[in-house]
Parts: sequence; C-alpha cells; structure tokens
Amino acid sequence: MERAYEPRKYRELFSAHDVIYFRCAVGETDLQIGIGLAGASSSGEPSKNQHAACDLFRDRVSCAILRARGEIEGYIPTHPEFLTSLVPIVPWPWASPIVRRMCAAAARAGVGPMAAVAGAIAEAVGIDLLSASAPSGDVQARIDDVIVENGGDIFIASSRVRRVGIYAGESPLSGKVALEIAPGQMPCGVCTSSGTVGHSRSFGRCDAAVVVAKDTALADAVATRVANEVRSAEDIKDALDIASKIPGVAGAVVVFGDALGAAGDIKLAPA
Repeated sequence: MERAYEPRKYRELFSAHDVIYFRCAVGETDLQIGIGLAGASSSGEPSKNQHAACDLFRDRVSCAILRARGEIEGYIPTHPEFLTSLVPIVPWPWASPIVRRMCAAAARAGVGPMAAVAGAIAEAVGIDLLSASAPSGDVQARIDDVIVENGGDIFIASSRVRRVGIYAGESPLSGKVALEIAPGQMPCGVCTSSGTVGHSRSFGRCDAAVVVAKDTALADAVATRVANEVRSAEDIKDALDIASKIPGVAGAVVVFGDALGAAGDIKLAPA
C-alpha cells in the first residue's frame, strides 16, 4: 500500500529536545512519533518518568495504524481503482471515513487518492494520540504535543512554535531552511513530495515540494500535485499558483536545485 521501508536518514537531521521520539512500523507504514508530555523538567527535557509513559503509548499507535490500514485495505479489493488511479475518483457512500478523506483531498488536488495515503494515516494516528487518556499509575502522561512523521509527511499539534526542516536531497538548500509553524496554525499537516528523493511516483523533478494545510491528507495530495508540475526552476511560480488556488491550503514551498519559492501563510527560518 505504501512503499516498503527504506532508511530514512532525514530523521536524523531534525528533532526537538522537549519531545520524546520513537519509531513504530506496521507493514509498509513506518512512523516516527514525537510526544511531548506535561510536566517537563526545568531544563525543558523529558524526565525518566515521561520516557516510561511514552512506552505505554506504543501499543496505542500500533492499533491506530492497524485500524487506518485496515479501512484502506478493506476497500481496495472491491474498488481496485482506488489503489491504481492517478486521477480523482468518487468513493462509494459506504466507504470508511479515511477513504472518503483521501478521495476528497485527491479531488481538490487533481491527483489519485493514494497520493494522500501517508498524510491520512499520519493524521489518523495523531488525532488518536491527542485523545489518549493518561495511563494509570503514578506516571504523569497528559499529551501536550504530538508529531507524527510518515515518509516526509507530518501531522503536528503543539502549544509551542515548531520548526519543520526541509529535506531536499542533493539541493544545496537541503537541511538549511525550515518552516516555522505557530501554535495558531496547528494542528496541521506539513507534507513533502519530491521528484528526486525516495521512490514515490512523481512526474516532476523538484527536490522538494512542501505544503501546509489543516487537513494532512490534503497537504499530502497537494504536495504530490505541486511536485508533478515542476520540471525546472522556471516552473516554481506556476506550481505555487496552483497550490494557492486550492481551498484549504495555507501555503507551499518549492525547492529546485539552488532555487526556492514560497507562497501563502509561510514563515521561513534557519533550520
């Protein structure tokens, strides 16, 4: 359904000191989860008790992944076009919520529904974590921050300003620039597509197309659309214009070699 696991070196580039990270993989879905818990130490770093509390959420994350994948995989046998179509399709009325969200996002972006799968799963897991009850016992575990990264597609919810670094492969700008996301913009999706990084299908050649939207599935689908449009640096402006006209998109960034363009409600900062 999603591409098989490959080493994701970009995960080593960006991390927040006040968030506890752990990996959770189910099938082809490989997530990096970041959780910030109430009651951080005076240094701002998680305590030992908080690390222990995060361990208790691993099973919950696995279950959330299985539910999301099960809804998607259960739909495909009777509607194989959902898996293969490169253009929007209309879901059946009885389709699960995640399938309908993917189809709705794809329709806005003008791409196939699977272009939204990584973002949709990341958001499903993130929302489930935000609703999690604190584990029993004397370990304080109220979740204040959630970051779910799925192959470069991120669901993020935080009460603090967060920076999301832009990984753009061999571009000289890769790892040098970040998006600064304010608390009022979250929860939101920050999703990336590329014609030069990874194995995801793209008809373009940009090093990174990054889209911010409240709906993470939409951010994922539009990132695919934007990346498809960019075959040279001269295409950046037109691709950003396309993203800006799609309802629900807050902003977008495109990196092609040493060229960068941005549009919408975007604040760039050093990574």
